[in-house]
Amino acid sequence: MLPNVKKVAAIHDLSGYGRASLTCIIPTLSAMGVQVCPLPTAILSTHSGGFKDFTFHDLTDIMVDYVAHWKKLGLKFDCVYSGFLGSPRQCEIVSDIMKDFRTKSNLIVIDPVMGDNGKLYQSISADMVPKMRKLIDQADILVPNYTEAALLLKKDSKQNPSLPELKDWLKELSDHGPGTVLITSAPCADTNKIHTIAYERESNNYWKVSTRRINSYYPGTGDIFASVMIGSLLQGDSLPIAIERGVQFISQCILTSRSYDYPSRSGVLLEKELHLLRGSCIIRSYEEI
Repeated sequence: MLPNVKKVAAIHDLSGYGRASLTCIIPTLSAMGVQVCPLPTAILSTHSGGFKDFTFHDLTDIMVDYVAHWKKLGLKFDCVYSGFLGSPRQCEIVSDIMKDFRTKSNLIVIDPVMGDNGKLYQSISADMVPKMRKLIDQADILVPNYTEAALLLKKDSKQNPSLPELKDWLKELSDHGPGTVLITSAPCADTNKIHTIAYERESNNYWKVSTRRINSYYPGTGDIFASVMIGSLLQGDSLPIAIERGVQFISQCILTSRSYDYPSRSGVLLEKELHLLRGSCIIRSYEEI
C-alpha cells in the first residue's frame, strides 16, 4: 500500500536566519501532513526584510540540472508552488518546470514575490516585473499581496481602491490565465481592518476574509499564509475555508509574537503555533462579495 502523503515542489529562496520562505514553508506544510520538496532559487545569510549587508547567492545555474534529476526519477507533485525568484532568468526556468510537471489534477501556485508596502524588495530588480507578468499565465492560483497586484497590473499601489474596484483587479489578473486569484493585505475603508479577497473563475464567486489590522510587520507572513492555504486545499477544503484558515493562523502568529520583546525582523514565532495546524479551524468570517 502506497502512503497517502501529498507532495509539493516548493521553488523559493533559503535564508540562514529569519523566518521567511523555505524556513517557514517547510515546517508549515509538514505540520499539515504534506511533504515539501524544496528547489532553492537563492541562498541568503538572512532574508532581506530589515537586514543589511546580507550575502546573496543566485542558484540559477544549478536549477536546470537539479530539475533534470527530478524528471529522471519520474517525480510527481500534487502542487508546484513558486515564490521568490533570484533572477529574471529564473522566471523562464520556472515556466518550463511548471509545464514539465503539470498534470490534469495538480495545482500550480504562484506567489509573485516582488515587493510590499508600495515598493520593490531590495533584492528584486525592476526587470523582474515584466518577467513575472508573463510567468503568471502558468498559474492555477495566483497569490500576490496588494503591492504585487498593483505591479502586475501597472497600477498605483498608493491609491485606495474601493471593494468593487478591487474585484475588477481580481478579474483582470484572472484574465491573464489563473483560474483563482487572491490579493492579500488589500486596503479597507475601515482602517482598523484588512482584507484578503479572492476570485474563483469556475464558480464566478468572489470571497472576502477580513481581520483586525494589527500594527506590526513581520517578514514571511505571506509565505506562511500561502502555505496554509495550499495545505488546506490539498486536504480537501474549499477555497474560502482555505483562505480563512490562513488568515486565522497568521493573525494568531502575529498576536503571539507581539507579546514578546524581540526584533520583528526575525519573523513570527512560528514554532509556538504550528500545533494549531494539526487541529480543526472554527470558520466564522468569510463572506461572498
